[in-house]
Amino acid sequence: MTKHIKLQKDYTASCLYYQIKLPLDIEKNIPSDDPVRLLSTFVEGMKLSDLYNTYGKIKKDQVSPKQLLKIVIYAGMNRIYSSRDIEKSCRQDINFMYLLEGKPFPNHATIARFISLHLSQCSSNILAEVSNILYELGGISGRHIFIDGTKIESAANRYTFVWKKAVTKNQTKLFAKIIEDINGTA
Repeated sequence: MTKHIKLQKDYTASCLYYQIKLPLDIEKNIPSDDPVRLLSTFVEGMKLSDLYNTYGKIKKDQVSPKQLLKIVIYAGMNRIYSSRDIEKSCRQDINFMYLLEGKPFPNHATIARFISLHLSQCSSNILAEVSNILYELGGISGRHIFIDGTKIESAANRYTFVWKKAVTKNQTKLFAKIIEDINGTA
């Protein structure tokens, strides 16, 4: 009977801190038609100078504002809104790791700070740029304008209601304001 000689330690048998296989290239595990690739390409093509202007100093070894924007948008696409859940997804989900591009995952405080301090200051400009890019690509036609003027009573319940006359009166005021804004900008 021959004795097998082990040239290296069996890392999976006894030790919890070793890993046999490292995911060296995460990109190979993500399909080419995955939405995370489209989102990454889309955000890479955007001019985010307003977002970068909200920062005083950006450290080299941390996640960039562009990567944080990708992460927050992708989290919203997957209905993940809590900063702690986004942090957990950055640690566990391969699509979030792809967006991080090898950088260490941000903690929940960094994500919350990004949303409240930096993204909130320039979100309207970023959304306007997204609309312009979609218009140029033919994703939206630009023939129709949709305005959401929803007003909901704070103490709404099944016993409160809104009269039809009040709704039509407010609707005519809204249409007059829209026409005034269109004529004023043209």
